[in-house]
Amino acid sequence: MYPNLYYAFKDLFGIEINGLKLVNSFGFFVALSFILSAWILTLELRRKQGLGLFVHTEEKIKIGEPASLSELITNGLLGFIFGYKIIGAFTIKNALDDPQSFILSGEGNLLTGMLTALVFGILKWWEKKKVQLEKPEERIIRIWPQDRVGDIVIYAALFGFLGAKIFHNLENWNEFAADPIGSLIAFSGLTFYGGLICAGAAIIWYAKKHKISLIPMLDAFAPTMMFAYAFGRIGCQISGDGDWGIANPTPNPYSWLPDFMWSYTYPHNVLGEGVPIPGCTGPFCNQLAIPVYPTPLYELIICFVLFGVLWFFRNKIKVPGQLFSIYLVLNGIERFFIEKIRVNTEYDIPFNPTQAELISAGLVIAGITGFYYFKKVKPSI
Repeated sequence: MYPNLYYAFKDLFGIEINGLKLVNSFGFFVALSFILSAWILTLELRRKQGLGLFVHTEEKIKIGEPASLSELITNGLLGFIFGYKIIGAFTIKNALDDPQSFILSGEGNLLTGMLTALVFGILKWWEKKKVQLEKPEERIIRIWPQDRVGDIVIYAALFGFLGAKIFHNLENWNEFAADPIGSLIAFSGLTFYGGLICAGAAIIWYAKKHKISLIPMLDAFAPTMMFAYAFGRIGCQISGDGDWGIANPTPNPYSWLPDFMWSYTYPHNVLGEGVPIPGCTGPFCNQLAIPVYPTPLYELIICFVLFGVLWFFRNKIKVPGQLFSIYLVLNGIERFFIEKIRVNTEYDIPFNPTQAELISAGLVIAGITGFYYFKKVKPSI
């Protein structure tokens, strides 16, 4: 396992770069998944524009203005945070030994924070100065849905993270009640369906606000979200973030299957779970006492295959809304069955379901209903 990129580079390339201790492996792959998913979404929205499923909107912009006070303050604030924490981490003794605790603390370097704030402010002033006009002009520009992908991704990331934290704490209420502040600011503890629901609501609101045809946009999101989930699970597997399965001490019964794909102890996992690894010193020196099913590995493989299925059929399914309906069904089935071998909190009601099992069952029902609804009723797009 590689809790952060420092350990990955040390193991794979034999080089030690202390600054990489600040880059959490899980966060790195989640960030990559957003970047690559944004590219996939742009391709799909552009393709659907070519099919005449979207129309543009017009917006009035003003060009040639100097940097405003609010822009200078915003850039300066961002620069201060970057200098105070990120650059400051290299100037404070032992800060990189536990980057997460350092980032969440109030500790930092005031001097580097102030200098970086000044640099960021000057760069923003110079950026606007280069295109400043003697007399600012107003122009009307056309904006298509694919031009808004950057904003859409930001909304998805922000509300997805918020929803993931809320649903995780609802699912693990006792842990939250025991330490509310720690549960809210911890980097771990995220529930995918919470993120999906809240991000979905935010994106629907955004689409309506900017007059983007909703149903074609949801179809464009179908392969995009499956890809994002699959790629994000790479981070779960590599970092060992606790999204593993139930205990599986049974020896591998399949000669063709590598042992780590049958059961795994997640050595050097980012949570520090398990027992000490003999001979290991420093942080992240634990591994699980009993091997478990590597469910993140199973999910990333399955969901990449499902992404391929959705990508293949995106040109063949002509009824708007049906591709998104298929996504809901595939996503729900995959998650429902992986829950059977995954560690999760069960509700104390008949059948003892997990939160994800209840939501995934609802997604399957919604997907099947939607598929036949869109087939019979042409949606207003």
